[in-house]
Amino acid sequence: MRQHRLEFSEPGRVVMKVGPAPRPGADQVLVRTHCSAISPGTEMLVYRGRWPQGVPVDATIGALAGAFAYPLSYGYCTVGRVIASGTAVSDDWSGRRVFAFQPHQDLFCAAPDTLHPIPEDLDDETALFLPGMETAVNLLLDGSPLIGEKVVVVGQGIIGLLTTALLSRFPLAELATLDAHPLRREASIRLGAGVCFDSEDPASFLSLGGDPGQGGEADLVYELSGNPAALNTALALTRFSGRVVVGSWYGAKKAELELGAFFHRGRVSLISSQVSSIAPELTGRWRNSRRLQLAWEMLRQVRPSGCISHRFALAEASSAYALIDRSPGETIQVILDHRQADEM
Repeated sequence: MRQHRLEFSEPGRVVMKVGPAPRPGADQVLVRTHCSAISPGTEMLVYRGRWPQGVPVDATIGALAGAFAYPLSYGYCTVGRVIASGTAVSDDWSGRRVFAFQPHQDLFCAAPDTLHPIPEDLDDETALFLPGMETAVNLLLDGSPLIGEKVVVVGQGIIGLLTTALLSRFPLAELATLDAHPLRREASIRLGAGVCFDSEDPASFLSLGGDPGQGGEADLVYELSGNPAALNTALALTRFSGRVVVGSWYGAKKAELELGAFFHRGRVSLISSQVSSIAPELTGRWRNSRRLQLAWEMLRQVRPSGCISHRFALAEASSAYALIDRSPGETIQVILDHRQADEM
């Protein structure tokens, strides 16, 4: 067997690296990947070379240790099956389907405690959405939507769509979303948004009561577009004492905020949300394990595999990234199929 691994070699370029198959240590298992998902937000920052200087890749995931620098193997949505185990690993792991926070590669070794067994009632493609769903759960924990509130989600990429799907289960007065792309607006309505506006249409903005000088009508706004300019839109849509939850990671992109008008007098709260941690005020009741179990359950309810817009073979990964980069409006979730990688 040979290992096939994707590597970001320079801005705008992904290459395939081929080498010997890894061998598991005594306390490791060997996993053959079935499929992996491309994160169109975070991974495109890596693809475009727009990460911030001096920031670790991910201090909470062992497979992503180190600093951002080319060449870099990156990715964190992998589903596969255990095909071999070290001598110190329980036989119970043999043949298990697992989710792993691993870069795109068809074979990898990992300690069992870093893997997440996939429930039998969930298929591989649904399981790929686990990180996105866990992020969406975290966003709701941080935003704390209340009964009867008006909520707006800016950005309907995969994180925005999953957040919309969860919010649609709340007894809100109104759930509105914004996105520039028709494909994503259609998906937003399917997943439960009451209305989805074109974020590039000024009339849509006015229909939500957005006024940079006087505020809007939303109690809670999520900024999930990945576009720093959208944060001003989110602020303008928020009413007195409202909350804006920023779930986007802008990387090296700068946000020029309009904070001299309604924001200052309107007592609007800006809340940072990132899935690597749980809000301190919740940790007395919430742990990562509880949040993860809830994410699995929400995957059962939402079944988001319908958001997969494209499937590429691992060997075609460069075309997949180019498509997301140049034609984002044509994609929602792009996945890579690893099943033929060992034949290359």
